Amino acid sequence: MLVDSHCHLDFPDFDGERAELIARAKAAGVDLMVTICTHIRKFDQVLAVAEEFPEVYCSVGTHPHNAGTERGIPVEEIVRLADHPKVVAIGEAGLDYFYDKAPRDAQAEGLRIHIDAARQTGLPLVIHARDADDDMAAILREEMGKGAFPALLHCFSSGRDLALTGIDLGLYVSFSGILTFKRSEELREIARDLPADRLLVETDAPYLAPQPRRGKRNEPAYTAMTAAVLAETRGVSEEEIARQTTENFFRLFTKVPEQQHLEGATS
Repeated sequence: MLVDSHCHLDFPDFDGERAELIARAKAAGVDLMVTICTHIRKFDQVLAVAEEFPEVYCSVGTHPHNAGTERGIPVEEIVRLADHPKVVAIGEAGLDYFYDKAPRDAQAEGLRIHIDAARQTGLPLVIHARDADDDMAAILREEMGKGAFPALLHCFSSGRDLALTGIDLGLYVSFSGILTFKRSEELREIARDLPADRLLVETDAPYLAPQPRRGKRNEPAYTAMTAAVLAETRGVSEEEIARQTTENFFRLFTKVPEQQHLEGATS
C-alpha cells in the first residue's frame, strides 16, 4: 500500500475524470490520497472531492502564492473548517521566494497563522518552501519554541540544512517526482541520509510527473514511480518503502482511520 500524501484533485485538470483517476491509483497500489487546499475561499471545492471518494482526504489552508489575496483570514476560521471529519491537515502554507507571487511579509504572516492552527488542532501542517531556506528555518525554530506542532516539508527540493533542521524539530519530509529527475543527485543524497521513520511520498499532481512521465500531467498512480526511486536510492525494496512511508503517513496524519484503510487495502 502507498499513500499520495499531496495532490490537487480539485484542479480543473481532472474534471470529468476523477473516478477513473482514483481507480488507476488503486490499481497501482496507491490506496489513499490527500488533496491539498490552496485557497481557503475555494475550500468547498476541495472538500467536495474528499467527500465524494472514500480514498480521498483533504486539508484546509492558503498557498503562499495566495497569501496576499487571502490575507487576514483568522486562525479561528481555519480551526473551524478543520473540524470536518475529512479534513486531516492544515495548509499548504509557507514561503515561496522563487515566484514571489505574494508579498513576503504576507507569506510569513500566513505561515504563522497556519502554524497556530496546526498547534490548536493537532493536525499536521503541510509546508511549502522554495528558495527560502534560511527564513523558513528561522520561523520554524521560533514557532516550535512557542509550542510544538506536527508538520511536514512537502515536495522537498530545498537544501540539506533545511531538511536536517526539519528533522531536528520533529518534522517529516515528503518527496515528489523531482526525486526522479536526472539532475536531482543532491536531492537523492539527502533522501538517502534522512531517517527512515520521517519519509513520505507524494505527487503534487497535476504537477511534477516523475520520470519517465516528466512533462506530462501527473496523477496519484505515479506515486509508485517516485517510491521506486526512493527505494533504489536508499538500497531497500519497494515493498519496504511502501510499508515505511505508509506507516509514517498514519503516524503523522492521525485523523485518518488507519485500521479501516489497512483492512481495505488487504481485503
